[in-house]
Amino acid sequence: EAQLVESGGGLVQAGGSLRLSCATSGFKFDDFYIGWFRQVPGKEREGVSCISPSDGSTWYADSVKGRFTISSDNTKHTVYLQMNSLKPEDTAVYYCAADPLRESWTVAWGYRYIDNWGQGTLVTVST
Repeated sequence: EAQLVESGGGLVQAGGSLRLSCATSGFKFDDFYIGWFRQVPGKEREGVSCISPSDGSTWYADSVKGRFTISSDNTKHTVYLQMNSLKPEDTAVYYCAADPLRESWTVAWGYRYIDNWGQGTLVTVST
């Protein structure tokens, strides 16, 4: 059974930084894209970033390009999201996910086809 456990959320002032971690187990790490979605109440879940641990390729939403960096530690089966220059509009619950298809992040509503999710971690950016 796939397990994804997020950590690292919290409260930070605008302009600050946080690093999220997603520790995974129960599936073949290299065969999946692993990454992050975020969601605020009343809105659809949106793709933030994903990485292919097998070749290191990455994808970022336009709203976070240049501020967020995703990476993976293939020995620990863990993915990280370094978030810098945080803005109040980055406030959301961040969910880690694993899926064989990159399009699950890049296509609207692609998240609906993902079966493997973490429990979510709240990121709050204050003004």
